[in-house]
Amino acid sequence: MATSLFLILCFTYFTVSSSQTLFLPLTHSLSQTQFNTTHNLLKATATRSATRFHRHLNRKTNQVSLPLSPGSDYTLSFTLGSSPPQPISLYMDTGSDLVWFPCSPFECILCEGKPNSTFPPPTIPKNAAVSCDSHSCSAAHSSLSSSSLCAIANCPLESIELSECSSFKCPPFYYAYGDGSLISKLFRYSLSVPLSSPSLILPNFTFGCSHSALGEPIGVAGFGRGLLSLPAQLASHSPQLGNQFSYCLVSHSFDQDRVRRPSPLILGRYDEKSNYGADEYVYTSMLYNPKHPYFYCVGLAGISIGKRVVPAPEFLKRVDDKGNGGVVVDSGTTFTMLPQRFYNSLVAEFDRRVGRVHKRATQIEDKTGLGPCYYYDAVVDVPAVTLHFVGNKSSVVLPRKNYFYEFTDGGDGVGRKRKVGCWMLMDGGDEKDSGGGPGAIFGNYQQQGFEVVYDLDKHRVGFAKRQCSLLWDSLNQR
Repeated sequence: MATSLFLILCFTYFTVSSSQTLFLPLTHSLSQTQFNTTHNLLKATATRSATRFHRHLNRKTNQVSLPLSPGSDYTLSFTLGSSPPQPISLYMDTGSDLVWFPCSPFECILCEGKPNSTFPPPTIPKNAAVSCDSHSCSAAHSSLSSSSLCAIANCPLESIELSECSSFKCPPFYYAYGDGSLISKLFRYSLSVPLSSPSLILPNFTFGCSHSALGEPIGVAGFGRGLLSLPAQLASHSPQLGNQFSYCLVSHSFDQDRVRRPSPLILGRYDEKSNYGADEYVYTSMLYNPKHPYFYCVGLAGISIGKRVVPAPEFLKRVDDKGNGGVVVDSGTTFTMLPQRFYNSLVAEFDRRVGRVHKRATQIEDKTGLGPCYYYDAVVDVPAVTLHFVGNKSSVVLPRKNYFYEFTDGGDGVGRKRKVGCWMLMDGGDEKDSGGGPGAIFGNYQQQGFEVVYDLDKHRVGFAKRQCSLLWDSLNQR
């Protein structure tokens, strides 16, 4: 078995197994304290999923979309190799390709009511700043030439011509996203897994350090396809850790009181046959996006409601030479976002089967931003939903709870509570008004209960249905 790094969603400390597998705490954050009802939490999550999707569609080359959903963010922790060590907490995000976090002193504007990191912003020494002629600086600045960057950093012309400008610091760069933005500087410093021994230490890890942000108080670990992403930097340190990663999200809920089980995130390749059998994986090829090369894009052929297949529009099956189309597999967006006409066709078929038996809960739809929703008294019968990705035998049957969320409404005004169920895929708007970009997003709520593997060597994404809490137990016993 190849050496792997297992990053685990949990609230305890872990030891290193006999196979030298490393464990890193990864925490599932459900920020309910600011929401007094399930309706409000669902509404906020739906709104931010839509905001993130639309930001992807209109993303400029020097911008990155960041995880904004308070309903289900997944965070992991590292330690900066200072003395004493400084812990940092970051969102995991397959939809961006940069690791960044707040640094001291840090000011976050309009961040009231948003979750804050449990750790204070770290202090980074000035001599750790990345130089303007580095490849990392070019990557952070949309691959501008080192000469342009040194000029921005006020390097004298004669020094640029003689390639003597390396002592100049990489200029700050700006990111804008859904409802906020930040300015960051690029640094290179030691990053380590917070374990006693043995520990994984990345001595020259490159990251963005932000002293000011608008609406984003927590940093991001970008897992996208890019030079500065976490997997890419792991690959340069240890190829077996960076050429594949996967995660298995335990089914989460918007129930305020539910206790959540651990979910494993796995960096590196492990012997899947010895545990579950390779045949359980359903693979589809990654599509290259020339405009957004950091995205994990796949093709979607259609979605079945029961036995009826609703064909996907052609632009969801491929990505054109302008970077338009395809579906982004994204851990940072909660709900799957689909183009409007395709979404409406799916909802019409779903409502034809469910709506003839159960009454529409239009008031719940208004409160949550989701729909269609239905009232029911006993068990509601809903059709199966299957995603058909491009490729032979690339169909994924969603568990019922991944597309139909059931909860108890607070009351009808006279104290009577009612059971409600809502369709959990969302309308991404008219593709003609999007301005181009990805055609859809496959969100983390629909990924729960699957091990989702990103195979960077073979350029494919795989899905295997798992009992994720049992997978965690198995990995923790190694």
